[in-house]
Amino acid sequence: MSPPSGRNPKTYDEITRSTVLDPDSSQRPTREQERQAREGFRAVDAGEHALHARVTAALAGSGADVSKVTVEVSGDMVRIAGEVADSAALRALEDIVARVSGVETIHNQVVVGSKR
Repeated sequence: MSPPSGRNPKTYDEITRSTVLDPDSSQRPTREQERQAREGFRAVDAGEHALHARVTAALAGSGADVSKVTVEVSGDMVRIAGEVADSAALRALEDIVARVSGVETIHNQVVVGSKR
């Protein structure tokens, strides 16, 4: 079955009915799961949650200004992004993250100074 003519499918039901042979045999996602899928959500396992918690705790406990820094974890890779005041703060940030157990790779996307 194809979507209504003249527009792309918008709902889960429209997409499912046009792509799945027997759509009624599958389990329907919740509204929250649909929202996350539209936003590009990636499920994070327990190990990644734990690593994220260790990294954010290390940053928070360091005394460094990390108010404009975000942390994302994928496996044993940590991505840091945001902004710090100077190059010394950037080096300190990298050192803090590198010392956290479980971190194998750091993708540093932090900029020094204002983005303005």
